[in-house]
Amino acid sequence: MIDGRNRTNIQIGGEVEIVQKQDQTSGKLTRGLVKKILTKSPDHPHGIKVMLESGEVGRVKDVLD
Repeated sequence: MIDGRNRTNIQIGGEVEIVQKQDQTSGKLTRGLVKKILTKSPDHPHGIKVMLESGEVGRVKDVLD
């Protein structure tokens, strides 16, 4: 799995697993395709924040192929 903390690893339309704000304590992951990259900085210690095609927003934990 590719690290979701670096912006360069994430592409629009790419498949990722994110953790949504309400799921941070449980660690539940949501899988989907990236619609928008919301984090401006090149990296983030908790994961790059993205919006999925479904409209869900969260931080990327894994980038899938």
